[in-house]
Amino acid sequence: MGPVLAGVLQLLALIGALALAYVPLGNYMAKVYSSDRHWRVEKWIYKGIGANPNTEMRWPAYLRGVLAFSAVSVLFLYLLQRLQGVLPGSLGFSSIEPAQAFNTAVSFVTNTNWQSYYGEQAMGHVVQTAGLAVQNFVSAAVGIAVAVALVRGFARSRTGELGNFWSDLVRGVVRILVPFSVVVAVILVACGVIQNFSGIHEVGQFVGGSQQWNGGAVASQEAIKEIGTNGGGYFNANSAHPFENPTPFTNLLQIFLLLVIPFSLTRTFGVMVGSVKQGYAILATMATIWLGFVALMMWTEFAHHGPALQAAGGAMEGKEVRFGVGASSIFAVSTTLTSTGAVDSFHSSFTGLGGGITMLGMMLGEIAPGGTGSGLYGMLIMAIIAVFIAGLMVGRTPEYLGKKIGTREIKFAACYILITPALVLIFTAVSMALPTPPNSMLNSGAHGFSEVLYAFTSASNNNGSAFAGLNANTDWFNTMTGLAMVLGRFLPMIFVLALAGSLAEQKPVPVTAGTLRTEKPLFTGLLVGAILIITGLTYFPALALGPLAEGLAS
Repeated sequence: MGPVLAGVLQLLALIGALALAYVPLGNYMAKVYSSDRHWRVEKWIYKGIGANPNTEMRWPAYLRGVLAFSAVSVLFLYLLQRLQGVLPGSLGFSSIEPAQAFNTAVSFVTNTNWQSYYGEQAMGHVVQTAGLAVQNFVSAAVGIAVAVALVRGFARSRTGELGNFWSDLVRGVVRILVPFSVVVAVILVACGVIQNFSGIHEVGQFVGGSQQWNGGAVASQEAIKEIGTNGGGYFNANSAHPFENPTPFTNLLQIFLLLVIPFSLTRTFGVMVGSVKQGYAILATMATIWLGFVALMMWTEFAHHGPALQAAGGAMEGKEVRFGVGASSIFAVSTTLTSTGAVDSFHSSFTGLGGGITMLGMMLGEIAPGGTGSGLYGMLIMAIIAVFIAGLMVGRTPEYLGKKIGTREIKFAACYILITPALVLIFTAVSMALPTPPNSMLNSGAHGFSEVLYAFTSASNNNGSAFAGLNANTDWFNTMTGLAMVLGRFLPMIFVLALAGSLAEQKPVPVTAGTLRTEKPLFTGLLVGAILIITGLTYFPALALGPLAEGLAS
């Protein structure tokens, strides 16, 4: 079997698995967030944190819950790292330096999971399990909660109430993420992923030294790392490491896991607003972009330019021979079109155009299908922009799901889509203009610029993957990427929740003959076009200086 055919067959198997999970998982999540009953364990949690899960919140109160919980999480994780040297189970590792501890704490709380450290050489068992793994659960649940709040804004009328943040947070963890992760962790262990609390041990010797590895609760963290679109990893090699991802089957399983909740949330959206066709329209938009990017990536990475690539069957540099070009291409596209950031290959070693595709996937806002929750609310914001454009074209007040998109709503949506590009371009420009930050680049020229552009694109979009050639463990990059992650996560949430509150206060608008049918293929095409054009106009100059220049020169 040729490598191209193998890649296509894996893609078809992945699509089939996602299709089978779509309806039951989407319906289950809709039931979770629509139920008025609380499980006993949830009641214990509410009592422990002093929250009343039955109190409805308007958007400012919901936002305060999100920000307060996240701030406490950052502080806890920061202190845990700073105290690692005196904690049991530290494996002899010292405490993390302040700038890196700040960066890592912010990274995991914002669902970015950017790592400027070697996991197996820096973090002990306590920090990994009680700190990083816990944030993998709750940061994903926060994203879903904000998305559900926006969906309620569309579904409700004549009220500004969006539900209860604490209830949404706890239900997301207890009813969705924990049970799903337990099942997946068992499967991963059965497939060869390690799960233990062993110390550091020598596994081989060579001239001048020896090779050492430490164990860890890898399978359990790997499960939620992908399910919650977190990224990161127990080991520096991430999902290219055989302890995290030992076989082609586990590789395909991990791709499935990082896609299944974001895609299925479109079904949840359709059920909660009372029209599954609306959910299918959003799904079709996400799927079109995702499939288009996979096809482009496979084409660029399988292209045989020169005898070396012809002999290898594609651009194999930086890719695991266990997975090959096809599976690595699918993984790279899926992890950058979601907010996962996990990698089974090194994106810096992709072809010039292939590296550009990974960057462009993040620049779209990670909405195809995006992160857990963040992908859905990002796509709904773009749907509002598309409806507004359509309204301008026909001279009619835009409407979406029975709600008028007026001046206030479009301002919130516009602010949302402007924040992340501003962060990416400003931080990249400043880093390239100052004398010291460029010293962190492994390469010069277009590829070196791409390393810095990729870093801030990844951080601002809460992705967490990297071009790997950049030395990000400096005070400048630890601080600046940390700020980019904070601002890129929480500023958009402010506008999402404000928009949700504004929509929930409206009374429904009746459907007329002039109403734009947003469940039709025509709207899906308009939405895809709006996403690509807005992103292209925003980022084309920066892409032209980096991956496009490199790709056209090779």
